[in-house]
Amino acid sequence: MNLQEQIGALESEVEQLIQAATASREAKAAADAAPGQHVNGEAAAAAESPVETAGAEPQAQAAEPVAEEKPTLHIDRPSQNEITMTIGGKSVTLHPLQLGQLIEELANARASMEPEVPPNLPSGWRFVSTKNPVMAAQKQSNGDRLLVLRHTGHGWVPFQFSPDMVIQMYMMLTQK
Repeated sequence: MNLQEQIGALESEVEQLIQAATASREAKAAADAAPGQHVNGEAAAAAESPVETAGAEPQAQAAEPVAEEKPTLHIDRPSQNEITMTIGGKSVTLHPLQLGQLIEELANARASMEPEVPPNLPSGWRFVSTKNPVMAAQKQSNGDRLLVLRHTGHGWVPFQFSPDMVIQMYMMLTQK
């Protein structure tokens, strides 16, 4: 199973958990609102089977509505060259190439999300730096420079700089 299929399977399982929890909550609300009336079969079945989340006991039927628990993400590292991600009781083991692909997909998605990454380094931020990274540079048709650096954890990370920013970076790097 490739990484995209594994991610799809995890997304599907999370969606099923959310749907089951929603159906259970709706069936419970309908049963509480109209005691003695018959609830449709699917909702009734969902109401009778509790939803389980990773690390949690099955929810007991209670007279009060129960807050929906969202599935949690657990990450383990069983060996140096693999990690195991578990969401809602479903596990996927990723090896270096798959993990690199996941990191790239997550970075691409994060780049379009809000709020943006903070403009300043957060205090206490943990990181792994790469000393003397391999790099490549390319001049763009608009005069910008593309600089691609190879980080040991993030892989190839591209940055595009305007000519003014290239001058600022040069001055910053050559300050005494």
